[in-house]
Amino acid sequence: MKDSTYDHYIAIDWSIKNMAIARMTKKSNKITAIDVPSDIAELQIYLKNLRGTKVLMIEETTTSQWLYTELKDCVERIIICDPYRNKLLNEGAKTDKIDATKLVQLLKAGLIKEVYHSDDKFLYLRRVVSGYEDLIKAGVRLKNQRYALLRACGKKGKEKRDIKLGSRGEQFVLQCLNRQIKAYEEEKKGYKKEFARLARKYPEIRHQKSLPGVATINAVKIVSRVVSPYRFADKGHYLSYVGLIKLEKISGGKSYGKRDPRYCRQLKSVYKSGVIAAIGGNNPINDYYKYLIREKGYPEYNARHKASRRLAILSLGVFRSGKRYQPYRRDHVKSSREVPSDL
Repeated sequence: MKDSTYDHYIAIDWSIKNMAIARMTKKSNKITAIDVPSDIAELQIYLKNLRGTKVLMIEETTTSQWLYTELKDCVERIIICDPYRNKLLNEGAKTDKIDATKLVQLLKAGLIKEVYHSDDKFLYLRRVVSGYEDLIKAGVRLKNQRYALLRACGKKGKEKRDIKLGSRGEQFVLQCLNRQIKAYEEEKKGYKKEFARLARKYPEIRHQKSLPGVATINAVKIVSRVVSPYRFADKGHYLSYVGLIKLEKISGGKSYGKRDPRYCRQLKSVYKSGVIAAIGGNNPINDYYKYLIREKGYPEYNARHKASRRLAILSLGVFRSGKRYQPYRRDHVKSSREVPSDL
């Protein structure tokens, strides 16, 4: 839908060396575009000097959160858009100035998809979670390297750190890997302490921890990613965001199958692993999983997937309610009433 509620429509293509700025007005489709050296102070002055209401669009990139924070007081609204949707930018010549010109056209026509950004209290959580995930990836790589080295030397790969290898070079590499793994484990302990502190500080994290299979680290991941549950229109949009439903392709009355949406892999992993942790325990998710297998005849994989969707919906509901999850009373309710209805 075309948006004509602002006096100025501005798009910026930002890089370290230069910034391209394109602008259209409410009354005219004429585009004014400039390409100048990057300077955040000059950009703030430029935006503040424009009279009337302003909407600013920036493509999602590594600097978009910083730009959002720096420029939010200079305009009425900032839109961080999804670059994957901007197919118009692929056509024709490409420069920063041309990109900014096309962006402002998409903005005024209302053809962009917004990426959620905020400057709220959970920004620190996102930074910590990002650092933790990078640390885990590095630790897994180190452990795989150590395992591969030991296997190449005829070992089982799980030997203790004080093991001796025959070659001096192999022993040197093993000692280096052992030191790095030890440092990784110490850093991991530090992150876990910080996650525990955050759980004590934020009630939203404690509420997520009350869900079956959701421990402290995964609770922090959920809160840091979702930020506000009200940005999702309904549970279907949320399930699409976390990658637990597929989108059907239909043209000319014919179905061409289903495909995965572009989703948050981190949250999909949280809910999938949460169900695995909940299975076998004394909780509603385990009851629902068993119900799907025994009563509905679902294969285990499909039952786990549907249980993951149930856990995601409960997580969204807990976030919206602002209260801890309250499961049914297990000792005073009949078995048939304990099982939630199928989704």
